[in-house]
Amino acid sequence: MDKNPEQQNQLFWDEVAPVHLASYNIRMLKENGSLIDEIQLREMGEVKNRKMLHLQCHIGTDTLSWAYHGACMTGVDFSAKSIEIARGLANELNIDARFIHSNIFELPRYHNEKYDIVYTSQGVLCWIKDIDKWAEIIRFYVKDDGFFYIMDSHPFCLLFNEQKSGIPEVHYPYFSNRRDPIHFPAGDTDYSDSGYTIKNDTYEWTWTTGDILNSLIKAGMKIIYFHEYNKLFFKGLPDMIQKDDGWWYLPGYEDKIPFIFTLKAVPDI
Repeated sequence: MDKNPEQQNQLFWDEVAPVHLASYNIRMLKENGSLIDEIQLREMGEVKNRKMLHLQCHIGTDTLSWAYHGACMTGVDFSAKSIEIARGLANELNIDARFIHSNIFELPRYHNEKYDIVYTSQGVLCWIKDIDKWAEIIRFYVKDDGFFYIMDSHPFCLLFNEQKSGIPEVHYPYFSNRRDPIHFPAGDTDYSDSGYTIKNDTYEWTWTTGDILNSLIKAGMKIIYFHEYNKLFFKGLPDMIQKDDGWWYLPGYEDKIPFIFTLKAVPDI
């Protein structure tokens, strides 16, 4: 491999951070105070006055949304440009939230606070190079009486060719080589702005459902639930349509394919 995958991905996220500032629903964030969907609000429960660590926070829209709901927020991301934008939004909206520029794998070297909630959401696991280390980071930061929560794309739906219409075509391996990520060359359009052409290559890792669950168990976490849903938070396949509830659905496959999962885990003590 000629390029360092993490360094290349960092360049990509620095590149698209300003694009996402324009294409994410910042207007709704400013008007309503929150972009958090009804599933997460219901499953997370009351967060007021609870310390929450948001891993892979990108430009901080969800971090600031949870602060609106009363959580004491710290967001972390390896993209310097994303953190710069997140801090700017916090200042503009007068929201008290802390943002740390760091690769999450390096964070424990200089940040050792504990949190009531460790949180990460929507399009995060494919950027994680080591799922076991990821789970250890989560256990390191969550208090013994706290919990971890994630919403992300279901590993099953990531098998399909995202460029092809019609019957979903299995294109990517479910059981992948853990050491070598999938390479995506520059030139595709951005998931949030179809008019923007990506200039940097990216690399993504594939983790099975078993990888995710077992990594957390091995790190000392106990799974409270694993929920699956038939909708997605972005247009992941060409034929998906967005309904009035804001979610994306694949017509004819509502009862056939899981598109997202949510998971809650607590320290196993």
